[in-house]
Amino acid sequence: MEVAVLSVLAGTVSVLLAVAVLRLLDRRPTGSARPGRGDLLEPRLQPMVFLFRDRRLVDATQPARTLLGRIPAPTDEWDRLLQWIGPRFHDAPARLDQISRLGRIELLGNQGTGSATLRLLAEDLGGGILRLTITDPEAEQAGLVVDSMSQQAMEDELDLLRRALDQTPMLVWRQDAEDRVTWANAAYLRRAEALSDGPLGWPLPRLLDSPKPVPGAGTTTRRARLDSQGVISWYDCHSHGMGDQEMMFAVPADAAVRAERSLREFVQTLTKTFADLPIGLAIFDRQRNLQLFNPALIDLTGLPTGFLTARPTLFDLLDKLRELRMVPEPKDFRSWRQQMNNLESAAATGHHVETWSLPGGQTYRVTGRPHPDGAVAFLFEDITSEISLTRKFRADLLLGSHVLDGIEDALVVFAPNGKLLVRNRSYGQLWGDEGETLADALAAWEDRVEAGPGLAALRARLTEKHEGRGDNGVMAGPSGQLLGWSVTGLAGGRQMLRFRASELGQLTKDAEPADADRIDLAGAVGAK
Repeated sequence: MEVAVLSVLAGTVSVLLAVAVLRLLDRRPTGSARPGRGDLLEPRLQPMVFLFRDRRLVDATQPARTLLGRIPAPTDEWDRLLQWIGPRFHDAPARLDQISRLGRIELLGNQGTGSATLRLLAEDLGGGILRLTITDPEAEQAGLVVDSMSQQAMEDELDLLRRALDQTPMLVWRQDAEDRVTWANAAYLRRAEALSDGPLGWPLPRLLDSPKPVPGAGTTTRRARLDSQGVISWYDCHSHGMGDQEMMFAVPADAAVRAERSLREFVQTLTKTFADLPIGLAIFDRQRNLQLFNPALIDLTGLPTGFLTARPTLFDLLDKLRELRMVPEPKDFRSWRQQMNNLESAAATGHHVETWSLPGGQTYRVTGRPHPDGAVAFLFEDITSEISLTRKFRADLLLGSHVLDGIEDALVVFAPNGKLLVRNRSYGQLWGDEGETLADALAAWEDRVEAGPGLAALRARLTEKHEGRGDNGVMAGPSGQLLGWSVTGLAGGRQMLRFRASELGQLTKDAEPADADRIDLAGAVGAK
């Protein structure tokens, strides 16, 4: 029993001693040979150092090589490094050219996004060897610890943003207060390389005359042109202030410029066409203010040019026309106003045409047409000569009708398709006014007279090929009289048929034998 108790006590003492020894080891100073647990967790900041011989890279730390690998440029390491250093240390390219004389150069980076308090140390080691060291003084003693997941997320986002800017078709760059380009995307670099005679240096050339941002106004926009060996390219440049620097975005605008030029040319063509039109044109917007008119409107209405250029309303223009006696004379002002209201509403809802007989004897046709967005257009056309010609034509037609009706012979004219075109009063009295075609006329003739050689010859002459057939003949009339007929060809394939009472007289049942023989002879002949 006593032996067991002693064994337990000995084991407990051993464990306590071991714990005490471990605690003493953890409290050793950091200068001891064995690293502490805190040293194992604290990351070591590796400097960014480049070693060049005659501007050719001979050695570099891992962070330095990683930086060179992320600079997209088809040049050597020295030019790629200057491309990265230039925006962050403005005087670095010029000062590095003097390193052999100065021996040592130390520069601080510009204050701002992406270049906050960086330090560049350049040392000439002799024999053409140059060592460049880039450090961040604020991060050296900060003791920052970044977990791998956050670092990976930031790198992925940075890679996404870099790829997006490099693949965008627009030109993106940043410039300082002295208009020096401090950063540019891949599209800008490609365009600059195409315009450059040799390899690009730093600072990059300015391609466009971009607008200056207005303080407090946000983004400023301006259109700029780029001339590349006679080929003009257009860009919409947007400028946005970022502290003491400016971000520029140039969006290609060639399609917009072509569309605007085509629209401008189209408007000019329309303007010239409207100027040459003999019809007066007036276009009003949805508020019924005059927006467009042509010179013919002034010539037709006598409206003053100053009055039209002042963009009057539709009703002001109509009132002015009323003062100039260029509208139909109204019975009273109320009926005039109602008529103009009806004109405006009818023109706004659909095609509307009115004929104005003016007090001066002129006749105008006023046409109203709706336009998009509630606009309306009015066309004023002088149709005085047209109305006069129409009236004269109608008078000539009436005169011709009276002349035909005064002829004792029955006349009728048929079109090539058989349509009845003209008939006089004697024809209507003889055969009636029914029917509008040759077929209807033939049916009426056969219904009112007995069939005979004369009627058959007339049918054949009008309906069949009449080569070798006679153009006149004799047939029985509807009242028993003998009718002589004759067919005359007119222009356009039309045919005129004339019926005339025959000299043989009336055909009756009580006719004398001698007369009957003459009648039978005429009927047998049919056509001469």
